[in-house]
Amino acid sequence: MTQATVRSWDPAEGGSAYLDDGTTVVLPPESLQGSAFRFVRSGQRVRLVVEDGLVVRIDLP
Repeated sequence: MTQATVRSWDPAEGGSAYLDDGTTVVLPPESLQGSAFRFVRSGQRVRLVVEDGLVVRIDLP
């Protein structure tokens, strides 16, 4: 799992996050399915589950 900070989030469109190295990644809206979150907010620290280079789930840090 990779830790990141949420940059932006829209429930219908997803959003983006900054990895700890400054890289920006896309957060697809379906990445909250099966996680502890119902929504995330800008500036929130999260752990990302990444498979084949895509974020598939957002979890608590």
